[in-house]
Amino acid sequence: MTNQPLLSDWLPITKKEMKLRGWEELDVILITGDAYIDHPAFGSAVIGRIIESEGFRVGIIPQPNWRDDLHEFKKFGAPKMFFAVTAGNMDSMVNHYTAGKRQRSNDAYTPGGEKGYRPDYASIVYTQTLKKLYPDVPVLLGGVEASLRRVTHYDYWSDQLKPTILEDSGADLLVYGNGESPLREILRLLKRGVPFESLKTIKQTAVLIDADENLPKNKKVDDVELASHKVCLEDKLSFARNFKTVEIESNRVHAQRILQGVGDRTLIINPPYATMTEKEIDFSFDLPYTRMPHPKYKNRGAIPAYEMIKFSVNMHRGCFGGCSFCTISAHQGKFISSRSEKSILKEVDAMTKMPDFKGYLSDIGGPSANMYKMKGKDLSICDDCKAPSCISPVVCKNLDTSHESLIQLYKKIDDHPDIKKAFIGSGIRYDLLVKDFNKNGDEKVMDSYLDQLLTRHVSGRLKVAPEHTSDQTLKMMRKPSFKHFKKFTEKFNSINLKKSLKLQLIPYFISSHPNSTLEDMANLAVETKDMGFELEQVQDFTPTPMTVATVSYYSGFHPYTLKPVFVPKSKEEKKDQHKFFFWYKSENISWIKSKLKNNLDLLKALLPDKGNNFKPRYAVNDDFKSKSSFKGKKRK
Repeated sequence: MTNQPLLSDWLPITKKEMKLRGWEELDVILITGDAYIDHPAFGSAVIGRIIESEGFRVGIIPQPNWRDDLHEFKKFGAPKMFFAVTAGNMDSMVNHYTAGKRQRSNDAYTPGGEKGYRPDYASIVYTQTLKKLYPDVPVLLGGVEASLRRVTHYDYWSDQLKPTILEDSGADLLVYGNGESPLREILRLLKRGVPFESLKTIKQTAVLIDADENLPKNKKVDDVELASHKVCLEDKLSFARNFKTVEIESNRVHAQRILQGVGDRTLIINPPYATMTEKEIDFSFDLPYTRMPHPKYKNRGAIPAYEMIKFSVNMHRGCFGGCSFCTISAHQGKFISSRSEKSILKEVDAMTKMPDFKGYLSDIGGPSANMYKMKGKDLSICDDCKAPSCISPVVCKNLDTSHESLIQLYKKIDDHPDIKKAFIGSGIRYDLLVKDFNKNGDEKVMDSYLDQLLTRHVSGRLKVAPEHTSDQTLKMMRKPSFKHFKKFTEKFNSINLKKSLKLQLIPYFISSHPNSTLEDMANLAVETKDMGFELEQVQDFTPTPMTVATVSYYSGFHPYTLKPVFVPKSKEEKKDQHKFFFWYKSENISWIKSKLKNNLDLLKALLPDKGNNFKPRYAVNDDFKSKSSFKGKKRK
């Protein structure tokens, strides 16, 4: 990639570029809330290249203006087959607003980081606009926003329980999760002349049909019916019960078809595809991306999201952690789909040939950096599994957690003559490296991985996510006991000291999570203080669709036990919990005294000598002494 790509190497985003390819019309037009970055880390580029690989003429309309005369929506005219719509790599509401519902000042997926280039609820706005302009053209909805809103869901920003996004948007069909497999089937059926309106049984899609219409026949799957949207509006317990079914069926190898009444229609959610094979995921990553933003953005400033991943490699998709507050497994699934070494090394080689590459890879990672190649030892056991997590409350005995493949891959990347340093910027699952937790793991391999990680692949800071210190909160989060984090810290410190690495451990914590009390947060402050932490820029829980924590936040019940759960919801409660992260600030001393006046043991532990005399033992700017340095950091 030493030569600058030609304009025609990108998928067309203007009529002029369409004609450069010799096309007079398009088969598919993709609308996205992100700037067009032709790179495998960006969903719209992947989908566009998949459509192209199937022989269809595809164009992209990135971040169209929805406030004016809508000329951008009309610039290509109507596509021959369908419109494809995505809000982008993020849910548009998460993109726009903080946990406190304050509007963010920037957008990482826009040139210059400028905000205001996509609407709230972008999937709905884009689809409704297209339906007004081209009422007879089908709209296929996909991406994270649509995927996580495919069924009745709680929307934190409007504080409402909303129906499937198919209802509010008017889209004809929805693809959830990683979209390559269902998209290929849709394209191939359309190529054979199958009408779009007949596409009702494709795996990993959702569709609305009239309630009096016969259900599409599918003898290969059984059906499970959820409480209707109307019942959910009236009964929060029914909504909570629904979620358990949705989460289980979304992560089963042999899932049932989900049905739900929505007004006078029926929502059909077809079972997911099998986890992508190595060959399938390699195909997606090996498509002819330019790996660059479209040239139209040249004078508008850098795109922050692109700059962050420009020289990084995504090794796999999926996460078997199943954390209660996280949407990764809800969208990508719990089973890991790993790329081949050949595909990864090919991408690394391509990056080294980019004009501005200086020899440093910013990340060799994934949703969790150290889950590469991990899967069930006996896949027939996985076939019958209904557990939403493979490592909570304990590590499944059938899960192969060996880091050997990662160790070998890291070494091969290091051996590339043009690689000076390959960093691991993604967070790692520290618990997989602790023998007391990962009881069936090979401790020698764990220690070998950690040693190589710290000595070769950490730029100064290692990200880990204990999330909390309270066992009752951690159980709700599907995270291991804090005692395992302490064990990991001992390992980290030992290597750090032995090899004089001067590395820092960057732990992430969350406040205001369901089942977290104010006393739990006070205990968190004491525990982290005792370990020498001075936490900064920590995370307040943000309810996002399709997570256990969000369902509990809205309903007040745990969706698996159906028992009541304490939820800090008011602004004052959330603010108070968050303040305990900053107990060491002098302006918080009086507040802490008032909050802990009835718990003198905690008060004495946190503020001995009736004041705040704490000095972090391992502050970030201190010289390395006998242990690691610590500092909190906000999760990206």
